[in-house]
Amino acid sequence: MRRTTVLGSAGALVAGTLIAGAMAAPAASAGGRHPGRGDAEARGVAVAAQRAAKAGIDWKDCPKDWGLTAPIQCGWVTVPLDYAKPNGKKIKLAVDRHVSTGTKRERQGALLYNPGGPGGSGLRFPARITAKNPLWTKTAKAYDFVGFDPRGVGHSAPISCVDPQEFVKAPKADPVPDSEADKLAQRKLAREYAEGCGERSGEMLPHMTTPNTARDLDVIRAALGEKKLNFLGVSYGTYLGAVYGTLFPTHVRRMVVDSVVDPSRKNIWYRANLNQDIAFQTRWDDWKAWVAKHDDVYGIGDTPQKVEKAWLELRAAAKKKPIGGVVGPAELIGFFQGAPYYDSAWAPTAKTWSAYRAGDTQALIDAAAPDMSDLAGNAASENGNAVYNAVECADAPWPTDWRTWDRDSTRLHEKYPFMTWANAWMNLPCATWPAKQQTPLDVKTRKGLPPVLIVQSTRDAATPYAGAVELHKRFKGSRLITEKDAGSHGVTGLLNPCVNERVDTYLLTGKTGRRDVTCTPHATPKP
Repeated sequence: MRRTTVLGSAGALVAGTLIAGAMAAPAASAGGRHPGRGDAEARGVAVAAQRAAKAGIDWKDCPKDWGLTAPIQCGWVTVPLDYAKPNGKKIKLAVDRHVSTGTKRERQGALLYNPGGPGGSGLRFPARITAKNPLWTKTAKAYDFVGFDPRGVGHSAPISCVDPQEFVKAPKADPVPDSEADKLAQRKLAREYAEGCGERSGEMLPHMTTPNTARDLDVIRAALGEKKLNFLGVSYGTYLGAVYGTLFPTHVRRMVVDSVVDPSRKNIWYRANLNQDIAFQTRWDDWKAWVAKHDDVYGIGDTPQKVEKAWLELRAAAKKKPIGGVVGPAELIGFFQGAPYYDSAWAPTAKTWSAYRAGDTQALIDAAAPDMSDLAGNAASENGNAVYNAVECADAPWPTDWRTWDRDSTRLHEKYPFMTWANAWMNLPCATWPAKQQTPLDVKTRKGLPPVLIVQSTRDAATPYAGAVELHKRFKGSRLITEKDAGSHGVTGLLNPCVNERVDTYLLTGKTGRRDVTCTPHATPKP
């Protein structure tokens, strides 16, 4: 999922993985009971699922302001806020669907989707059918495409931590500190942000965990009338899938996880973000090499070193005098991080930068600065960021000693400067989080779990390759499709027949193949 700016820095995308030689795991902070094994939660989700199965979903045309047109339909599923108290407070989750396009005989049920985050909305998923996305036409014949807003997101009891207009306001402080005073200012912002989350959304915060979202997923499954879950998860959605598969192994029918979060308990979530800093630098370097290769088009520099020099010069100039009064280093990182994330951003990012160097300042302002008139978009950005923090801060213990953050970020910044400090400030609210922090679930194979299909590129910045390897080890019988020498986040959305055909085969037949497969990369972006 794409993250927005927060506090004094630009955000990074969600979830990383364990890389050999990365920083040590943080010391435990506020602990708590294990979220995956509580008998009370197990009984609670069974009660909620039974109620949902009886109630079903009252499908209707979607509200006009949701931007989802017929034949996509929308509805609601009611779940407990606290699964240990299924008769207590309830919240409603927004769901939508496009029914399968095939015959009654071809239909295999519903395919649920989560795009990542945490904080991402899945409601656009059914639009893959209305848009006639060629990668999904075969699957659409067999499945209803079902999206949902996870708890706290969008239309599903949304949470907030700060006024959205204040959240997006620019320019923000340079995330790379020049002094201890800069660090103190960022720490103050992070603490105030955490306090704001408690003030605006305190009732929700203790229950904003991945295991609870997995329980929600099971209630949605029941409401759809499905005995077993078919699931596609991308980025953070892979961790959601891994937790669901651990909690509800006998409820899984087919599961595809794409661009995988390392699910090891020592990785969730502090170490994940440190390892992400390393991977982002690698993919940033890939993009600089591509820009240099096409210097005849962009004129930024004919070597990666010259492109980096141009980047540092742009960054320094924007720090001295924000472009258009609103684009400083933080906003630049917020825009340029799209290139390490997605290959589809390689050419547009380079083109905008090239145009700026040729005198078109407005193109860069439009791309990097917030649109203060877009009230709905700004509210969605603030909400997504709030959920990101709420889930990651609640899922696991975080270091509470600033010296740990300072040591690790200072060390990483020396070799991996592109995202390290921005990512640190993005996550620092977890150090003073006002709600209880849980112990991550021990993701592993349990009786009844069918083969899971894992898809991963080797140079992914947001969810490094080692995460897929780790989940492959933990989910016995799983199959790993590796896209070698590629790094765009979200492999199943790209045109690569080696990947696409195997995903189709699995979803249509359940067959994973007899062995893991390595695919050549999808086509390199053209300038």
